[in-house]
Parts: sequence; structure tokens; C-alpha cells
Amino acid sequence: MTNHHPQPDPLRSPPPPTSEPPAPDRPGSEVSAPSRSGSEPPTLTGSPFDSDTFTSATFVRVGNGPYLALAVVWLLTRAGMLLLLVRDNLGIGGVAREVDLYQYWYGKFAEGTFPPGDVTWQYPPGAGLVIMSPGVLPWLTYFQAFVALTVLADAVVTLALARADSARLTHGALIWVLGLPLLLHLPFARYDVQTTALAVLALLALGTRATAAHRLGGALAGIGAMVKVWPALALIGTPRGRTTREAWTAAAVTALALLATLALFFSDALGFLRQQGSRGIQIESLWGTALAAARASGIWPGRIEFRYGAYEYVGPYVSSLGHLALMLTVIAFGWLLLWRLQARRWTDATPFDAALAAVLLFTVTSRVISPQYMIWLLGLAAVCMTSRATVMRPVALLLLPAAALSSLAYPVLYDEVVTGTTTGLAVMVLRNALLLAAALLAARRLWTSTAGGPPDA
Repeated sequence: MTNHHPQPDPLRSPPPPTSEPPAPDRPGSEVSAPSRSGSEPPTLTGSPFDSDTFTSATFVRVGNGPYLALAVVWLLTRAGMLLLLVRDNLGIGGVAREVDLYQYWYGKFAEGTFPPGDVTWQYPPGAGLVIMSPGVLPWLTYFQAFVALTVLADAVVTLALARADSARLTHGALIWVLGLPLLLHLPFARYDVQTTALAVLALLALGTRATAAHRLGGALAGIGAMVKVWPALALIGTPRGRTTREAWTAAAVTALALLATLALFFSDALGFLRQQGSRGIQIESLWGTALAAARASGIWPGRIEFRYGAYEYVGPYVSSLGHLALMLTVIAFGWLLLWRLQARRWTDATPFDAALAAVLLFTVTSRVISPQYMIWLLGLAAVCMTSRATVMRPVALLLLPAAALSSLAYPVLYDEVVTGTTTGLAVMVLRNALLLAAALLAARRLWTSTAGGPPDA
């Protein structure tokens, strides 16, 4: 997964919901607390994140008012993001240049091949479908068509989240609608919104009871895995038994069919594997922040080079640190498998919570943390927040300031991050500390809510 940044230019400094207990034969259901009168104050727990006040809707529930308000907020924020993208002069500038790279790859696909020998092509073959998709709008330029399709994917995610609970507007849609603009205009110049849409739709489909929906969710996750790998983690929390068999089988069949089709029509479909194996420690990763701190303290003599479409650290111990990162990623995967074996309780939100925890763990242990990774996390956090049963509310709140700090790191203060100034280092330390805290908190809350005790009766 690349984080293609331009090099710094030295010249450019409806109605209220009813309260009904879930059906007793529904797996993972929990008995609802007795309803309280309107004059009775909400019961507060030890944490404000778990209070009834926090989980209730923030809009007045009158007719279609919440949905109209959401639509207005979406339109205003997206107009602002598009305006920033058109100007593209914030901070280091050049955020939209990634789309120029996509257009170059588009030309290679037109020749019937994946980008041969291109060190910046580090994506699974399914990514080619997204790169080629602007071709369905031939009356627009490539840039215009790509941005239009990205905004459309954003709108689809928003509609799906708002519809996830038709009785009341949950915080899920709000997390997405208000969280994405924290990344400024970057989301509209990366194809991660489309990838996130596949994962969000997959999880929401898995949250229903229909067999066909489980297969659809698995198929969407399989396509997502062929586009950018991580959407496969949307299936890590599927309930044991029939749902897991249906979803995982559909994902495997879909992914293999898509891979075979692309390999049949395009050459060098697996060339991305060579480039991924050569990646080093990117400056925005947790490991990069550790090296930056050591460099600023004078105890590490390394340097920064622009390689594989991103700025990476080069010097002593970098290779060993990269191996440690890979080892911790393997350990994180092992922990997730152990969690599945030990989990005793499943709620409607467990698949959502597990997906967010898994992607967070893989993000913080990765050698690369591109700013667009925050798009994935915001999307998954939004899905979690569509369910009252989620245990990820504090995690979702941690991700909001992390997203804002990510946009400070790139593009606003990227020159300072690259040169390792005190301000640049402080921004990266704070952002990565929030991500690390979110990952550890998500893992702990997932374990204690599903595996940390006797099974439900």
C-alpha cells in the first residue's frame, strides 16, 4: 500500500423508536432494561461513553428532519472538501497528484497489463478495477470522473449508514459525515473511499438475518480484499456456524474468480507482491515516529529518502525494526484467531466491533500508515456506531482527533514532518499515540465483551 506524497516544494512554504426486547431465540440477544418514564433521568454508568445520553440520537426525531439535516451537513462539508481539492494549495499542496498517477496506470491497463516494474504499484489486482472505473464517464476528464465516482461512493456510504437504523438516526452516519472532512480534501483524491464503501456495505449486509445477505456481504468483502486486502478483516467477527460458512465461502469464491478473470485479461497481475516486500519504515508509521524521536535526540544517525512513493527512513536498525513490525502483525493476527476461539457471547455489533479492532491492530503494527488509512477506520467506526450494542464508542471518539492530526501531518505541516522539526514530531507523536491507544482499547473491549467471562445463558 503506497502513500504517494509529492516531494516538498521549497518555494511553497422519523418517529421515536419503540422499546421492545429482542426475540428470545435470537443468537446473542440480550434482555432490554425496563423502559423509564420521560421524567426519570437517564441512568449514568461509570463512563460517559456508556451513558444513555450519549447513545441517544442527537437530532430531534420529528418526521424526516434528522435525514434532511444529515443531507444538508453532507452537502456543505463535501462542497468545502471539493473546493479545497480544486485549489489544492494547502500546506505542501499537490494532494491531487495521486490521481495523475492513477491516470498513468489507467494507460497501462488500456495496454492490457498491470504497471510492469513500477515500484509505486503495490496494490492487489482488484485495485485495477477502481483505477479503470473513470472510463465509464468518457465525457469527463479522468480527474473529474475519478472525483465524481469517489463522491458517489461517499454518498452511498452515508445512505447505507443512515438506513442501518430506520427508526432513528444513530451516531454512525454522523461519525462518517463529520469525520471524513477532518481529513480535508485528501479522501477525494484517493481510492480508499471506494474500498471503505465495500467494507461498510459488507458489514451492514452481514448484520442482517438473511442468508442471501450473508453471501452478499462475503462477496463484497472478497472484492474488497482484491482491491486493498484489509476489507477481508470485515469477516473476522462473523458468528460461528452457518453465517461464517456462507460469508467466508462467498468471499473466497468471489476473490478467486476476480483474480482469475484479471489474470486472464491482464499480464503481471501479481507484480505488486514484489514491491510490497521491499517497503521500509515510512515516516508516518509508529515505527517511523520512534526513529524520528531517536534521530531528534541524536542517538540514531539515519536519514530520510523518497522511495516506493513515500518518505522512508534509511539507516542502522531499520531492517530489524521492519522485521519486528512484521512479527507484531503476525502476533496480532494470532490474537484475533485466539479471540474467535475464546469468544462466548455474540451481539449484533460483534462483527462490527471485531472488524474495527482488527484493522486498528494491523494499522498500528504496519510499517506504513498513510493518512488515507484513517478513511478505513472512520468508516468502520461509523458502522459500529449504528448499533446500540457496540462497545467501540470511546474508540470511535479517539479516531476523530486522530483524523484531524493526520490532516495536520499531511498536507498542512508535511514539510515539518519530513524535516523532523519539533512541531512535526509533536503532531506525529500525538496522532500515533491516539491510534495506539485506540487499538489497545478496541482489543481490550472486544475481548472483555465477548470472551472475558462465562457464556450467556
